[in-house]
Amino acid sequence: MSLTADTMELREEEIAKHYEAAQAMLDGFDHTPRVGKPRETEQEERSAGLGTRRRFRTTTPGLVTRSTARAEGVHLLQTIAAADGDDPLTSPLQATVMHGLRRALAIALAVGEAFAEATGLAELRRANLAGSLGADRKTEFTELMGAEALAVSHVFANATAFLLGPHGSEVSVEVGEVEELLTDNAQLALHGLLWELDQDIAALAGDDARLVAVVAAFAEQAMEKVAMRAQNAGRLGPFTGASWRVEADDFTIRGFEAAAKGKSTTLTMEFKQPHEVVGNHIAKYQALKLAKMIMAYDFDRRLNPFVELGGFIFTFMGDGKPGTGKTTLIRMMAGLMNGYCEVAGYPFRYMNLSTESIDSYQGKSAQNAKSFINTVLDPGVIGFGTVDDIDQLAGKRGDRQSSAGQLEITAVLMESFSGANTVVRGNCTFGMFSNYPENVDDALRQRAGARFLVDGPQTREDYIDILHLLMGKNHDIPLGSHELYAAQEIKKAVAASFESHSRPHEDGLLKVYDRVEKDLGKLDTIAKLGTYLKGIQEADERFTGRAIKNITDAVKVRAMDFELPDEWMEEPELFLFKPYEEKLGMIEELRQPITVEMVIQEINRYADSEFRYADKSDEVAIENMVREFGRTEEAKRRYLEGKDG
Repeated sequence: MSLTADTMELREEEIAKHYEAAQAMLDGFDHTPRVGKPRETEQEERSAGLGTRRRFRTTTPGLVTRSTARAEGVHLLQTIAAADGDDPLTSPLQATVMHGLRRALAIALAVGEAFAEATGLAELRRANLAGSLGADRKTEFTELMGAEALAVSHVFANATAFLLGPHGSEVSVEVGEVEELLTDNAQLALHGLLWELDQDIAALAGDDARLVAVVAAFAEQAMEKVAMRAQNAGRLGPFTGASWRVEADDFTIRGFEAAAKGKSTTLTMEFKQPHEVVGNHIAKYQALKLAKMIMAYDFDRRLNPFVELGGFIFTFMGDGKPGTGKTTLIRMMAGLMNGYCEVAGYPFRYMNLSTESIDSYQGKSAQNAKSFINTVLDPGVIGFGTVDDIDQLAGKRGDRQSSAGQLEITAVLMESFSGANTVVRGNCTFGMFSNYPENVDDALRQRAGARFLVDGPQTREDYIDILHLLMGKNHDIPLGSHELYAAQEIKKAVAASFESHSRPHEDGLLKVYDRVEKDLGKLDTIAKLGTYLKGIQEADERFTGRAIKNITDAVKVRAMDFELPDEWMEEPELFLFKPYEEKLGMIEELRQPITVEMVIQEINRYADSEFRYADKSDEVAIENMVREFGRTEEAKRRYLEGKDG
């Protein structure tokens, strides 16, 4: 992968000269914990039944907040070697962890040195050592030392997670939040992290698999903690505004962004071909387009031309009655992306957020959801994430039946899909699917930029096609007078489906449309269309600015109403492997102008779905209230009968 204009190479000699310092840290150093508390190891738990003494706490005024913990010798290499207590020899995996940690420390120190030179910190440090640092620069010196500590800490954790990623297994370990994050200076920061890692390994790593899992989990937690701390820190511009590449490891450092080695997940699902998705014409058409759109992602620029031009679908919601083909649609999309990625040699990752992610432990459900999001968002892969039956997974705020775990998942999905820190690169898409979208929280549902109505087979031809498909081949029943799968020809079916949305489908929306059209005439200007949108908002207050954004995004998708040619996917040199600017130009040439008809159809498609959800939601609420009133009346009757008796 080539260097981009804003990426600097971190040369091997710059890294290698820090090996000695890194080795010394791993061999041993003394550290007095300030924030973190030593873990109790199994040996301590098995010691004699004497009560452990509480740490002495001074009563002298002014000293009460000073740590009285004793300095502890941290010998990480010894701790790693002792992880599997049965074998006196260092195993290959233990050696890999040791080498990975040394390499990560050396990379972190090299980046710290580059940061110090770029910011003038190196000069300030020399002046401070010489005793010539002026009082007017002490604040700057302190702030730069803190910034360097955060940068070095994150690079160390990031490189550790990256280098050990390929050596992980199915084993996972919970290490908890990283506490000993110190930002006085880079060396103290690394000592604090290594002290805590030493504690975790000694307490939790009983064999090689758990050793790698502990180190990987610690690195993930450390990155998260450092990134959070960095949000309120200054002087970090030279670190966040630049990027470094370590060619030998295929490792790129981009500020506080986690780098993961792009690995595909092994898919065992049964893929479906487009003709096996009967009906669902618009949903199928958009899924086919989206699968090809994602493949335009540029791994060097970490951006997709469709994001820059508009029209990329980052989140979508597929809704329909049970049995209409939502799972089949997921299998088709995943199969297409997987096939395209195999041809291009790109890593592909598919994940589904299931009900197993809901956990009774506080915060665990949110952690599971965040892990799902981050795995799919990984800019080193092409990703597809699905949330099937989202109404069961994500709780509706204000609903007493929603568990704490469900509400945690709702909060994570809302923040991830359209939060302040959401960055859409165009390498992945998230699909939410539900039979009962009216039970999904309104704000979360509106974060779905596109709507796929999964309505299943509709016509006589559709039903003949699906019967033939599901019957299989073990029969001699003749097909009869029917052209098999002709009705599933997408272009013809989609044109008819889009045309049908020139007028609304839902009664409530149809009344608004007819009234506005009667008052203003044909809706052919921005002002008239805006008046129609205001009329919809007056009929449904949930129709907000976010709804308008989703509609305009859908219109931009329609402007990109072309399918990238199949040969571009089959022969990557024709498009996929071309430079970013060239891909951008090729897509721009295919773009179509936006028309009034497109805008009206997309307003109606989106608003129809919202009215459909609202009507269902209101109807369900009314039915529940009627049931409750009936129960109350019956309870009152029985109570009075018992009283009279």
